[in-house]
Amino acid sequence: MRFDDSLKTVLAADASTAFGAQATFRQLADLLARGRAEPNAETLGRLRALRSQVPASARAAAARGLALGRPSAALVALFAEDEPAIAQAALRGAMLQAEEWIAILPRLGPVGRAALRQRTDLDPVVVRALESFGPTDFALGYDAPAAADQPEEIEPAAALDAVAEMIVEETVEATEPSKVEAIPSPARAPAGFEIAALVDRIESFKRDGGMPIAPRAPAPPASVLDHFRFETGADGVIRWSDAVPRGAVVGLSLFSRHEESGFQALFERRAAIADAPVVLDGAGAVAGAWCVSAMPLFEQATGQFVGYRGEARRPATEKRAGAATGHRKSEGLRRLVHELRTPTNAIAGFSELIEAQLLGPVDPVHRERASTIRSLAADLVAAIEDLDLAARMESDALELRPGVVPLAPLLERVAGEMQSLAARRGSSIGVETGDVALGLACDDRAAERLFTRLIGTMVSASREGEAIRVAAEQQAGQRVQISITRPQTLADMSETALLNLDAERETALAGAPLLGTGFALRLIANLALELGGRLTIEADRLTVTLPAASIGDMGQASTN
Repeated sequence: MRFDDSLKTVLAADASTAFGAQATFRQLADLLARGRAEPNAETLGRLRALRSQVPASARAAAARGLALGRPSAALVALFAEDEPAIAQAALRGAMLQAEEWIAILPRLGPVGRAALRQRTDLDPVVVRALESFGPTDFALGYDAPAAADQPEEIEPAAALDAVAEMIVEETVEATEPSKVEAIPSPARAPAGFEIAALVDRIESFKRDGGMPIAPRAPAPPASVLDHFRFETGADGVIRWSDAVPRGAVVGLSLFSRHEESGFQALFERRAAIADAPVVLDGAGAVAGAWCVSAMPLFEQATGQFVGYRGEARRPATEKRAGAATGHRKSEGLRRLVHELRTPTNAIAGFSELIEAQLLGPVDPVHRERASTIRSLAADLVAAIEDLDLAARMESDALELRPGVVPLAPLLERVAGEMQSLAARRGSSIGVETGDVALGLACDDRAAERLFTRLIGTMVSASREGEAIRVAAEQQAGQRVQISITRPQTLADMSETALLNLDAERETALAGAPLLGTGFALRLIANLALELGGRLTIEADRLTVTLPAASIGDMGQASTN
């Protein structure tokens, strides 16, 4: 049984904020480009409605992403309606059938058709169709001035003389004054010969040496190809690339002669490839060493391996583009999180239906298994949310809303949610909030996420009979200090060892964070920095310091 609610998830997302609109636009465009959603009036209309709320850089990135899928003609035409830079980004990489290109050519306009003329991989039928628009696209337009109530009559000959004077003045700005004065001014030609007189005057000026011949500008140096995207078939041969010219890359094999570096083994295992060294034997700008990163592709319906999709960069360029690479990796991680979240939520929901017997009677054994699956899926969803949060912070895309958060209700609510985990570990949780009017000046959702991860991580590491205490107090300088007991299992570790503690060392601990205690603590530390505070690791406790705010009479209010 297959269940895919990706489109419903995206359409139901909150697009009222700037980040929500941008995320919905990118995800919906990606689903449409890969054929996982129907390009109907609802989906295309949603993209048009969100377009004004999404920055041009994000729309351009989504337009470039069309090259990685098989978009419909309607989706390509929608991006072609956008600004020239975004339209060109979509049209230079999108792949359509010849009849689809011909159908949307009249809607593209001169700028869009100019972008298509630069491509060398179009069908000859499309090229001939583009040539038919030449008289329209290459004609110079003229915006006539608004007519006055009583237009002034201008003598044609006088107008031609003015044009000739303007041409002479513009072309001899660097010429000696003596030459300008020596230019003859022939007598006025008879009516009907004004154009001939203008031509004679210009030719006379050239003949007398008044218009020096400018030296031919040197040809611009050929652009150096330092990166290109590609897509291979199941045999490892490149079948698509955005390199210019494409003919230098299409047809090359990335995996044929690299057995010594383990590259061939990765290809045979259908594994992901990260910064693998490759030497291409192509001619010109393609030849030489490259660093290749690629992900395997599988047919959605059958699961059959169909090739790789990725990017190649020159080794030197890879070093110079460190920050850009980090941003691309964060963006890729966020897309992966989106792909993981949808099926995981579907698994959790379906197992809950079985456990609750909403689909019919279920024997106790299968209900118990469904409960186990639901619990594991919930842990996986929490790990996916942590990955998404880490990717947002790494790419500076975490959106925080300023506000005032009552501290006591927040800590009590989170501690109550962790009671079941503490019961499984045989430990207990106690909260000492002190002043009920104490609050935090930060985003409420981020603050709840921080303390949920902090308390949950410490409780999961506790032993039977151990007490985990959470205490809060106000410090000088409008700061709030929240401390939590450090469990005995983590007491003998240095701060460095604690932050580097991975999930493999904690597999025997029931309830341990799926991604490891080290990842959870680094996430908490980074989130505290985003909120204007810090995490301090001491011998017997962990302390989070955040900006304080007074909530007055709202001390007992809930943040729900």
